[in-house]
Amino acid sequence: MNTPDPTALKLSVNRSSPVPLYYQLAQQLESAIEHGQLAPGSLLGNEIELAGRLGLSRPTVRHAIQSLVDKGLLVRRRGIGTQVVHSQVKRPLELSSLYDDLREAGQSPTTRVLRNTVEPASAEVAAALGVAEGSEVVALERLRLSHAEPMAYMRNFLPPGLLRLDTEELEETGLYRLMRDVGITLHSARQTVGARNATAREGESLDEAEGAALLTMERTTYDDTGRAVEFGTHIYRASRYAFEFRLLVQS
Repeated sequence: MNTPDPTALKLSVNRSSPVPLYYQLAQQLESAIEHGQLAPGSLLGNEIELAGRLGLSRPTVRHAIQSLVDKGLLVRRRGIGTQVVHSQVKRPLELSSLYDDLREAGQSPTTRVLRNTVEPASAEVAAALGVAEGSEVVALERLRLSHAEPMAYMRNFLPPGLLRLDTEELEETGLYRLMRDVGITLHSARQTVGARNATAREGESLDEAEGAALLTMERTTYDDTGRAVEFGTHIYRASRYAFEFRLLVQS
């Protein structure tokens, strides 16, 4: 396991800036983690050495590192040192798949298909897909992982006959990509984002404690004819995942 040299990251602080020195350092380290310059498993090096190289006090460096420990990006391991755990995925709120977003972010996504079957539509699913309650729909349950760590637990429902969903293919790529491959044009979606605490079962699936914070998302996706082609209800680890909004000011 390689220990990165902080000087290779071109770390620097601006002492005339009103931004606290610890925060400047923390932001640069976080950026290095997000952009893969400090990969998961990398050792950061000891605080004394880092403080000496940057001309900072040890408490300042300790404060910066602790802020990233609190965010879940670093972990202190006895006998090992301060180690990079992962970067938090910041996903834009747009019509894209988690699989493609993770790949673009260099997060090495993998999928574990837990269920791929046909079942009667519940009232909620029927309303979202515009089918009769109790009629058959395709039901998927998948666990999405990044760097072998659970990221999201996803439940998706599709109208019958839309496309053939092979479990092996679902473990190799994203659902939206498979839909596009058969000529389905994804046009728009209605999406709701929320948050709640994990149940014991959800915590076990996502490697979180019962009661841990989860982000939730429900999405109904439509093709270019206005037909509902997918209804998804997903939960995400808040410690690993965030939704990113882009807001425009109207004059």
